Amino acid sequence: MSDIEIAQHAKMKPIIALAKEQYGIEAEHLDPFGHYKAKISLEYINSLKDKADGKLILVTAISPTPAGEGKTTTTVGLGDAMNRLGKKTIMCLREPSLGPCFGVKGGAAGGGYAQVVPMEDINLHFTGDFHAIGVAHNLLSALIDNHIHQGNALDIDPRRIQWKRVVDMNDRALRNIVVGMGGAANGYLREDGYDIVVASEVMAILCLATGRVDLKERLGRIVIGYKSDNKTPVYARDLNAHGAMAALLKDAIKPNLVQTLENNIAIIHGGPFANIAHGCNTVTATKTALKLADYVVTEAGFGADLGAEKFIDIKCRMSGLTPSAVVLVATVRALKFHGGASKDELNQENLAALEKGFVNLERHYHNITQHYGLPCVVCINHFTFDSEAEIALLQEKCLALGAECIVSKHWAEGGAGAESLAEAVINIVDQRAPSFTFVYDENLSLWEKIEAIATKLYGAAGISANAKVKAQLAAWNAEYGKFPVCIAKTQMSFSTNATVKGAPSGHTVEIREVKLANGAGFIVAIAGDIMTMPGLPKVPAAERIDIDDDGKITGLF
Repeated sequence: MSDIEIAQHAKMKPIIALAKEQYGIEAEHLDPFGHYKAKISLEYINSLKDKADGKLILVTAISPTPAGEGKTTTTVGLGDAMNRLGKKTIMCLREPSLGPCFGVKGGAAGGGYAQVVPMEDINLHFTGDFHAIGVAHNLLSALIDNHIHQGNALDIDPRRIQWKRVVDMNDRALRNIVVGMGGAANGYLREDGYDIVVASEVMAILCLATGRVDLKERLGRIVIGYKSDNKTPVYARDLNAHGAMAALLKDAIKPNLVQTLENNIAIIHGGPFANIAHGCNTVTATKTALKLADYVVTEAGFGADLGAEKFIDIKCRMSGLTPSAVVLVATVRALKFHGGASKDELNQENLAALEKGFVNLERHYHNITQHYGLPCVVCINHFTFDSEAEIALLQEKCLALGAECIVSKHWAEGGAGAESLAEAVINIVDQRAPSFTFVYDENLSLWEKIEAIATKLYGAAGISANAKVKAQLAAWNAEYGKFPVCIAKTQMSFSTNATVKGAPSGHTVEIREVKLANGAGFIVAIAGDIMTMPGLPKVPAAERIDIDDDGKITGLF
């Protein structure tokens, strides 16, 4: 069966009863969205503050390929396996964006027999969080243009407005637009554009906020642009926008409870992309799970050079979270792709391509153990086409690297197929005091922080930027110098060239633009030609998605 067919055959339990049964959460603390989804109240979350924390396990992956790696699938399979072994475990995931669902990547609810359900709801509108984030963001956009139209008392320079609009869809035609056309009654004529919702600073703020007060304060700190003197910032609070924006997010800030196919509780909340934002679920969700469970398995988007780095250097730095171990997910197919095999040849045994592509896994493992200072288990997400010789070669290479390597069959067998992986992870986290290291010191300059990531993690010889970008970073050092940096770059390569596979070294990472995310509390450095508004592929996934007269959805994956 396909992923959606497996999900539709799931025997789900009512989420209110499941939350009470597994974690003692009373119905009064939950806001149900139908029978199988619910939001958990902030008041209940605050009541847990004196409870001891469980142990945090991060799931990351090698550099993504069209072959797929299965990071979310592994997160779910590992969590189910740990629960099968009697370990009280919650999985913390990100919410899917509609852009990839209807584009090329698909949803983000796992796959096979390691999924969170209801799959269709999670991958589509879910509980409306992304809608609320998009509306809050666009409210600020509307208030900016209205303020200028009504006389511009704040002296906002329309040429230096930093705040675009957003929509949760891949739509390249909206990257650059003109607003205010049709005469003076329609506002001030100016250039504008759209980002995808997951790239919104509001998304980042929601994911890093610690509560309603912090959320509203962060929203107020958003820099929307500059005054006509070219140096004085204009904040969202200057437009009195932050109160209404926070009101729109009053429910979105509450974490969402769902379940796996094996009826284990999972929390799904927030969803910034790791190639253009910080790629982690909300701090609130992770901290709540740590209070409820003995173990929490969470994921960070794309490869370990992006999501895991930002998990460490942004999320952990800001929140005080401390992971105990990392699971690095790889597939034989993906490693063969990194070794030069074409997509059409990935189901055929190819030991030479596998050996050549192993360098990608090797660098990620080195980064995790040396630069993040965390123990790492390599998970080989098993495909039926993997040959015994390929598995043996991969295990041999991992052994020579000093890495524990587990072949896991959770896609086909659910939690039962990941029990060996669970045992390896539990063995590490139960015997080790949590600790890790940041990739860079917060006292480095912003340029030095970007350079540290590029040279240490990407294998680059250095970074480059034009005079304008260098001047902007230098000017920000005085006020924002302690901010972490969030590098936006292609997820497909250690370089900024998506076609370069394996583990390139000696390249230069070009920083073409920098943005201040003052409310989120980090600097975004845009590298290469990465887009904050993706486009659809030649044959979008939307073309195969359908619904019948009974309301049954097909084609989601």
